[in-house]
Amino acid sequence: MNKQKMLIVLLMLASLSFAQTNTGLQIARLKYGGGGDWYNDPSAEVNLLKFVGENTTIKTNPKYVFVDVESNDIFSYPILFITGHGNIVFSKDDVLRLRKYLEEGGFIYIDDDYGLDKAVRREFKKFYPNKQFVELPFNHEIYHNVYNFEFGPPKIHEHNNKPPQGFGIFVNKRLAVYYTYESNPSDGWADKEAHNDPESVREEALKFGANLIVFALTQ
Repeated sequence: MNKQKMLIVLLMLASLSFAQTNTGLQIARLKYGGGGDWYNDPSAEVNLLKFVGENTTIKTNPKYVFVDVESNDIFSYPILFITGHGNIVFSKDDVLRLRKYLEEGGFIYIDDDYGLDKAVRREFKKFYPNKQFVELPFNHEIYHNVYNFEFGPPKIHEHNNKPPQGFGIFVNKRLAVYYTYESNPSDGWADKEAHNDPESVREEALKFGANLIVFALTQ
């Protein structure tokens, strides 16, 4: 990362309204309703934050943290992470709370760990009925800000023999929700024994995660 980009990152961290500046950046896992295993692979965010802390000048606090979608604690974190298999259900109050979070500058990253796609698209339609997920072009900044991903999201785990894709929802022209499908980077962040991925694959996933974090903090 060049010095100008890192200065932008540091200035953004210093000015964040979220309570993350003293202890370092944390990513909060979102506990949602509907039956999906929102809690799987708890080592994922910890390892990603360690990687970011070691390879950028962003101060991180690599601990596993989760927040309930029904709690205002979501506003204490600049990045919320959603993953799992199966179903997600957001109540009307959940939608209002998360929509406020997004409109106040929060960033949500969703990683389909398999079988989550239908629920993700259905539930996020509740947020903005006139918006939909749009696929990001390969030249989008999120794929090139720190590490270069010429063809968009990396293929970390095979699901249904489909190409990996990255989708977004824009709020006031800002990419506020980013969603990876058929890619599954968070599996590559998890401890090696969780999925037995080769080191090269895990490194690719971690580099991609670093791009996500830098983008979320600097856009």
